[in-house]
Parts: sequence; structure tokens; C-alpha cells
Amino acid sequence: MELSIIDLFLNASLVVKAVILILIAASILSWMIIFERWLYLNRSKEENIIFEENFWSDLGLESLLKKSQQEGHQTIGAECIFQAGYLDFKRLTSQNFDPEIVMESVQRNMRVTLAREQVLLEKNLPYLATIASVSPYIGLFGTVWGIMNSFRGLAGASQATLSAVAPGISEALVATAIGLFAAIPALIAYNKFISESDTLLSNFEGFMEEFSAVLHREIHSTK
Repeated sequence: MELSIIDLFLNASLVVKAVILILIAASILSWMIIFERWLYLNRSKEENIIFEENFWSDLGLESLLKKSQQEGHQTIGAECIFQAGYLDFKRLTSQNFDPEIVMESVQRNMRVTLAREQVLLEKNLPYLATIASVSPYIGLFGTVWGIMNSFRGLAGASQATLSAVAPGISEALVATAIGLFAAIPALIAYNKFISESDTLLSNFEGFMEEFSAVLHREIHSTK
């Protein structure tokens, strides 16, 4: 008689059932993180493209700042770096600070904002890495435990046959299969998101250097 996955789960030992439930929960959590990160990173890439187009247009820094401060507008990525740097630049130049002190403060503020953006880009990715690395071992533990129980059951059997242990081994192998099901998407998504985050951070760093050069020229042209 063929047993479905549900039948195998219901017939498994408590330990194997617990392992399977843990792996299912880990898989659900990983897919939630994958979906959330996919939305956030896509939005970051789109907003970054739009902002850089506006920045290098004839809009002007003041108009760009007003646009980023509009009610209901949520700044993200390079736009946050621009806002932090330019607001600090305006504040210090209005107080007639030395240009070098102004630029040092502006660059420090932009670096802090960049670090904050990096945290947001990599949010929850360690969980994906943990699920990807740990799930196969949790599944393997459930499989080993189930196989041990199957062979232990043969000790009291009058005749040891493959059909006697096959159901127990099948139940145990389900744990390994679910472990891989949880781990593989998490690993693929983690590598993809880390790569995209690194690319965005590289773009942010490039923008920060270019914006620093723009402000440096502006502050020295007014002196």
C-alpha cells in the first residue's frame, strides 16, 4: 500500500514529527523573508535610478531637496545620503564654518547614513543564511532518528524483511527532503540578495563621492 506524505508524517515518531514541523516553519519564514527582501531591493533599485536621473538633471540641489522632503515621500538609498549631506552642508555654511570643517562633517554624516542604508539592505539576510545552512542538518537528524527507530523495531520482530522497515525509513527520509526544500531556496535567495545589496552599496558609495565633489566645488566657488 502506497503512503502519501501526510500518512508518512502521521505515522512518524514524535521526534521526526517535531523535526518536520520545525523545517516547515523555517521554510515558511524563509519565503516570507524572500518576498519582503525582493520587494524592498526592487524598490531600492527603482528609486535609485529615478533619484540619480533627477540629481544629474537641471533640477538643482535646492529643488531636489524640497522634492525629497515632500509630505508622503519616503526617502531611500542614495536619496537619504543626499538629504543627510546637503542638510548638514547648508547648516554649516550658513554659520560660516571653515570649508574643510564643513566637508569633513558632511562626509561623516553621509558615511553614517550609508552604514544605516547597508543595515536596511541586509536586513533579515542572516536568517536566510542560517536556514540555508542549518535545515539540511536538522532534516538529517530527523532521518537518522527515524531509521534508528525502524531498525530498533526489528529487534522484536520474528522475521526481518525490507517491507518491515521500508515504511519507517520512508517516514525518516521525508525529514531530509523537507530540510532540502527549506535550504535550497533560502541559499539561492541569500546569494542573490547579497549580490544585489553589494551592487547597490557600491552605487551609493559612488554617489557619495560624486556628491562630495559637487559640494566641494560649490563651497570653494563661493569663497
